[in-house]
Amino acid sequence: MGRLWIRGQHPDRLLAAVIVLLTALGMVYLYSTGAYYGAARFHDPTYYVKKQFMAVSLGLAVMYGVSCIEYTWITRRAGLFYFVSLLLSAAVLVVGKEYNGSKRWLAFGPLSFQPAEFAKAAVILLLASVISKKKAENAGFFFAVKIFLLILPSVILVGTNNLSTAVIILGIAACLIFMANPKYLQFAGLGAAAVVMAGIFLAMESYRLERIAVWLDPENYDKGFQTIQGLYAIGSGGLFGLGLGAGRQKLGFVPEAQNDMIFSIICEETGLVGALLLLSLFGFLIFRLYILSVRSRDLEGSLLLAGIMTHIALQVILNVAVVTNSIPNTGITLPFISYGGTSIVFLHGELGVALAVSRQVPHRTDSFLAAYTGYE
Repeated sequence: MGRLWIRGQHPDRLLAAVIVLLTALGMVYLYSTGAYYGAARFHDPTYYVKKQFMAVSLGLAVMYGVSCIEYTWITRRAGLFYFVSLLLSAAVLVVGKEYNGSKRWLAFGPLSFQPAEFAKAAVILLLASVISKKKAENAGFFFAVKIFLLILPSVILVGTNNLSTAVIILGIAACLIFMANPKYLQFAGLGAAAVVMAGIFLAMESYRLERIAVWLDPENYDKGFQTIQGLYAIGSGGLFGLGLGAGRQKLGFVPEAQNDMIFSIICEETGLVGALLLLSLFGFLIFRLYILSVRSRDLEGSLLLAGIMTHIALQVILNVAVVTNSIPNTGITLPFISYGGTSIVFLHGELGVALAVSRQVPHRTDSFLAAYTGYE
């Protein structure tokens, strides 16, 4: 069975530090953004931040616990995690709870749970395990097809009511396949199949096609109100912003500002400089995961880190692209920052796996450049 607990080497401190910093910033931004809606709806300006604090506390505890576990012990159970994620995703279609027109939650009394967040983590574990075990076969188009067929049930179940998460799952799979077999030609056929599948998903629900129309011309649609107000917030922030807590668009103009559109309020209150600093922190987190992935002791650990890196990178890119109206609204959250208990718990759980893998990465301190980037 192998040992459960890791002994000896500490996790990567730079990775841990940027995770804690982003988590703390998320709480600050959430309080600033959600205070108005908290007071208006629940007569408590700290309503959202208190609920998020509970989720963050659980997430940090999970992250620490997972970081102390031998990651191979986790990946050996990847098939079980994946199977459970399929059951939960299927349950959403039958008994799921609808919120703001989207059926994505399972309710357990006063608690709600979003299985799509679990699905992303389960897919990362499964693909890292399968690809590393089949490394003798991981060449060519047919191996890539097998991998995509393996995750197809998850893509279909999740994509039925959460297309953006399905896109992230496909992106994670593409990245890990490319890492195992870095050849571009194999993705030509898969890319065409993905385009066809996306077209089918768009045609299945009229509101998805409507989102494209709203994206192209938001001023002529009522549903474009959120996008327009978000752009107003970004524009009014200027270079240095109006000041933390002084934003105006969160006062009922940007609907659900504490969720998907929180980046627009950050731009308004901290300006271009504050937004770039936040994106720089995300960039450092992604870069650090990349460095650790390159230096990992084995293929499985490298794939785990690459999958987590891809998940975070895609989610940040998609969220910022939606807020700036570069792509249609997809309902994707900004990691660490947006309000959402399930998201923050599973994100910290994934990063706990990353920290566990980092314990096995040789620490190079022979020079400043090697210590901080992994390069000589």
